[in-house]
Amino acid sequence: MDKLSSILHLREMLRQLERDVGLEDLSRFERDVLLAAHGLCQRPGEMISSEQIREHALVRPAAQATFYRALRTLLARGLLERAGESKAKTYVVRSDLIGAPLPLH
Repeated sequence: MDKLSSILHLREMLRQLERDVGLEDLSRFERDVLLAAHGLCQRPGEMISSEQIREHALVRPAAQATFYRALRTLLARGLLERAGESKAKTYVVRSDLIGAPLPLH
């Protein structure tokens, strides 16, 4: 199998996995933001700041407006939620909702 065929096969497997867990309705960048936030958390329910997410390698190349639009979408769908009463831009990843039908925004 050549290198491009290998990448194609991996991409197809990833898209199927994303469909299986219900993330296919998110844009590619929204999925990247969600995965970056999840990857930065050491344990479920841990708070993560927007700045920490923004600096992740998956997210860093995007325009700031695109990043904040993705955050709003993830908040609207309940996959991220604001952490407590804090005025700071901190969030909690709702990984417990992965696999459940996503609400429309």
